[in-house]
Amino acid sequence: MQRVARILRAYWKAIVALTLAGGLAGFGWSALQPRVYTADASGYVASVSSDGSTGSALAGGTLALARVKSFIDMGYWKSVAETARDELGLTDTPESLVQRIHVSNPVDTVNVRVDATGPTPEAARDLAQAWLHGMTVQVDQLESTSGAHSAVKLVAGDSARLPTSPSSPNEKLAIAVGALGGAVAGVLFALVRRTFDRRVRSTQDISDSVDVSVVGILPVDKELAAGRAVFSFDDIRDGRGSFAHKEAMRELRTNLQYVDVDRPPRVMVVTSPLPGDGKSTTAANLAVSIAATGQSVILIDADLRRPVLGATFGFSDDVGLSDVLAGRARIEQVAHQVDEHGRLFVVAAGRTPPNPSEMVGSQRMQQLARTLADDMVVIIDSPPTLAVADAAVIASWADGAVLVVTAGRTTDDMLQRAVGNIAKTRGRLLGVVLNRVPLRGADSNYYGSQYGGYYGYGAPGSGAERTRWWRRPWRRQVGDEGDAGAPAPGPRRRSAELPPSNVSGLRTLSARRSSAAASGDSTGEGAVAAAPPAAAVADERTPRRRRRG
Repeated sequence: MQRVARILRAYWKAIVALTLAGGLAGFGWSALQPRVYTADASGYVASVSSDGSTGSALAGGTLALARVKSFIDMGYWKSVAETARDELGLTDTPESLVQRIHVSNPVDTVNVRVDATGPTPEAARDLAQAWLHGMTVQVDQLESTSGAHSAVKLVAGDSARLPTSPSSPNEKLAIAVGALGGAVAGVLFALVRRTFDRRVRSTQDISDSVDVSVVGILPVDKELAAGRAVFSFDDIRDGRGSFAHKEAMRELRTNLQYVDVDRPPRVMVVTSPLPGDGKSTTAANLAVSIAATGQSVILIDADLRRPVLGATFGFSDDVGLSDVLAGRARIEQVAHQVDEHGRLFVVAAGRTPPNPSEMVGSQRMQQLARTLADDMVVIIDSPPTLAVADAAVIASWADGAVLVVTAGRTTDDMLQRAVGNIAKTRGRLLGVVLNRVPLRGADSNYYGSQYGGYYGYGAPGSGAERTRWWRRPWRRQVGDEGDAGAPAPGPRRRSAELPPSNVSGLRTLSARRSSAAASGDSTGEGAVAAAPPAAAVADERTPRRRRRG
């Protein structure tokens, strides 16, 4: 019963719409029907007694009660219809007139009631009165036989009253029946739609589809509606990102840390079934949240086909992982420090190689990740697992994979295929992250947002004035949350965008280590020789012009 209630709550708009449509259909049907008016005329059966004694009166009443039942059947005789037709001068057949008449006798009375219908109030009134007069004539003829006086007679009452409103169609009844039919159709639509709806909307749907635990539920965030965004997890009052989304990300971070206490994952790959599920945004904010706990984290963009992390953090994607794997640069040259504490580093994808799958699955890639995992947590953003095989290849040697699915978008067969692709390479799936879960409504699965105001975490930071909705410029929102706003494939931008407000100025890992070595800091992360900056690697690609002889 509770499941049915959730389904009806999820489709309440469709049910209301169909109910209104049914009511309008009933109103329209009644408007198209011809108007029919009903008028009634009544009379009573009286006995004709020779004297005025009480015994004669009682006998006459008993006789009237006995005869009135016969007069009801007489009201449908053809002779009565002909008498009424001649009186009114109608051209209708007696049979058609009989169809417009209803003769009845109220219980325990000697009254006769004639109900007549007509296209106008006058026609209905005249027909009822003429019909009762025809019955009176017919009774007199039957009771007066062989010149004897009749024992009973039918006495016509007052003339029929003019009806003020049509009796048919009944607009209120038609609207009520139409609305009820629309509501039933809406409920059936909701039940059938949800029965055949294969989209994943809750943790229960995931558990029913695959034998994998849900490690995180990320609610919808309005700042992610138009594209990607990286939030700060150091200050709860920075004003960027909702309280619900940040707390959900912290919960995801905690669940991943305790998914295996004896062997915590140090190299994690984040993927999704299809593009647009928000895997890159989830990987970026997961890295920032882990770095906020004091651990060193390196985020690697292994999506060599459509890289996005460089633009997300505000630097170019032209130099990065592919250059390290190809031997054109070292990791210290391309790793960008993006926080002021020196705990978070981001490695862009670099230019697209001809064999991305072979490159991310190479021994060089595995050795690089293992070496980095000795000192920091390695998070790898990989392509969608249903689109290409890169994610499954990386999961085969990584410590675990995190699968990001979208509530109300990812179907159960997509989820099963994505989990199956990772299982085929013997990859370890840490869990599934349900992304873009509504905060309200029947499909809501996150309950932490209601406590944000109580704890005071939802207030915007000081000095961060939010623009009122009526002052915001109207513009079309392009893309969707997370990866939905990914740029179309094509030439990459050479100019670096400004970093988000919570990201400090960019410095390479080699530059940071060089400055630490110059200051005599012996507690750094190993002694690494200073290397030319990443821009120098990019400059080496430009071919020199040949001198003309």
